[in-house]
Amino acid sequence: MNPFSNVTTWVFDLDNTLYPPSARLFDQIQTRMTEFIMDLLSLSEPEAQTLRRTYWQTHGTTLNGLMREHDMAPEPFLSAVHDISLDHLAPDEGLRSAIAALPGRKIIFTNGSRRHAERVSAARGLSDSFDAVYSIEDTGFHPKPEPHAYAQIFGKDPIDPVKAAMFEDEARNLEVPHRLGLRTVHVGPPTEAPYIHASTPDLTGFLSHLTRTLFPR
Repeated sequence: MNPFSNVTTWVFDLDNTLYPPSARLFDQIQTRMTEFIMDLLSLSEPEAQTLRRTYWQTHGTTLNGLMREHDMAPEPFLSAVHDISLDHLAPDEGLRSAIAALPGRKIIFTNGSRRHAERVSAARGLSDSFDAVYSIEDTGFHPKPEPHAYAQIFGKDPIDPVKAAMFEDEARNLEVPHRLGLRTVHVGPPTEAPYIHASTPDLTGFLSHLTRTLFPR
């Protein structure tokens, strides 16, 4: 049996998942993170870049590291780092149609802010494609891959883990969902791990193949 045949809830990450990495939005976000850290902690640019990477590796997100290590309020940071240009994004009718063809409930679950998720979804023509959008505010600012983040969201939304699938560009963010029983799809270069069921660089193609083979209309 195809592992996705009984899926009724489809969970999507946002950044570098619902748009291609070639849009390079995260380059802008990382630049703004570095600038924010420089101003907050009076660091040089190389020092701020190193700290940003270190906090991402050890705390899941730079934001989480700054909150834990420096008792920083999250809202100014989120506002600053997501104040970016979306000029490189365009509506994607193919992706919109592929998501619409999936049976059941579709949600976004992102480590970004709600405002960022709304802006990106609109720029991709996906504002009406999802039943719910869950952002870092909804987890109490606990990021994926922390188990608490998933517990918060899956506690808010009526998800049956064994009938759900999650799509993520960050492979490490799929380990907890796999443990909970979700089907897991890494969106990016071919990646193998015990907690990844499938890997694809082409989300639209992957979803279109699923609907053609498993859920024909």
